[in-house]
Amino acid sequence: MPPSNFKYDLPANKPSHVVKEEHIEYGFIGKLQNLKYEYRADIRDRASLEGNFREKFEALNRVKLSDGEFARLLDEIVTPDVFTSAKTLRTINAFTREDGTPLNYTLVNIKDWCKNTFEVVNQLRINTDYSHHRYDVLILINGVPCVQIELKTLGLNPKRAMEQIVDYKNDPGNGYTKTLLSFLQLFIVSNRTNTYYFANNNARHFAFNADERFLPIYQFADEASNKITQLDEFADKFLVKCTLGQTISRYMVLVASEQKLLMMRPYQVYAVKQIVDCIHQNCGNGYIWHTTGSGKTLTSFKASTLLKDNPDIEKCLFVVDRKDLDRQTREEFNRFQEGCVEENTNTAALVRRLLQGDRHHHPEARFGAGRKQQAQQTTNEERQGHLQRAAGTPERQAHRFHF
Repeated sequence: MPPSNFKYDLPANKPSHVVKEEHIEYGFIGKLQNLKYEYRADIRDRASLEGNFREKFEALNRVKLSDGEFARLLDEIVTPDVFTSAKTLRTINAFTREDGTPLNYTLVNIKDWCKNTFEVVNQLRINTDYSHHRYDVLILINGVPCVQIELKTLGLNPKRAMEQIVDYKNDPGNGYTKTLLSFLQLFIVSNRTNTYYFANNNARHFAFNADERFLPIYQFADEASNKITQLDEFADKFLVKCTLGQTISRYMVLVASEQKLLMMRPYQVYAVKQIVDCIHQNCGNGYIWHTTGSGKTLTSFKASTLLKDNPDIEKCLFVVDRKDLDRQTREEFNRFQEGCVEENTNTAALVRRLLQGDRHHHPEARFGAGRKQQAQQTTNEERQGHLQRAAGTPERQAHRFHF
């Protein structure tokens, strides 16, 4: 299919609802082609989907699997547990080959998601033992289905598409649990003028509530919080290949304590990017000004986890000025990732940890909760000794961000 500049032109004197769903679909595929996605008209069923995945897997991992090995690989990685699939997608995994040799592999290029292949397929039909579903548009990253887009005609509420996805997922033996579709990370629904997106999740986190509202759903926005809801404009901002790769790899949170995938809100993503860029460029200190309940703790958690991967950063501290905030922050951080934060009971313990040289001693960069009452327990002699020891360490730039 050649690239398209389809603009959804309407027949003269006709109401807007006459624009058919397939017109929106092919116009949207043309938009993705303009964004350098490869359209794969040949992938229309489970067999062709798996064949394409096999080709991409073998190229990425520089291996040639036998038919038996590939069938066993699929059996190992396909699971109805969305959280497990999300972890498999983001990590290095192990597989034992037929001759007993180990194979460490990844499903995608996890070091640089921009270097993966990005493909788009439409009207994929997945038949399993108990269900026969067809999906409007899927985005494949290195052959792995990561994004599903369901489209409705103008005038129909996108909620219809949400209901359809929930119904599909509730069918016994559906493709989301029995095939590579188990790796879907997010869903996008649109009627061309209103576009929403939300994370995939296990059933207990994926349903309508009593008010028939799907939670949580998001509308994309720019840095000035202007909503971007028109489908083509949304694609230009959200579905650029590297942007989508970063959204999945950097700005989704796997909440271990709840076995749940969590999308970061647009303003949280912008805040994290500003923090990381400011520190990388050595621009000094800054403020992150968010209201109560807006997710400041999640923003700081994600910024810290991204910064710890920077070899120039040795320690990351989270400082609060009240004991209740200390407890609350530690509980929230450990909810996102168990055991990722260390409590400091006094200033001496904090300084001792700051002077430790092993930055990878803990799964995450260390955090210190400062308390005025505990700080007073440290004697002047202790402070002087710490300062003398610190004086012998290389001078480093410190950055402060106030939330």
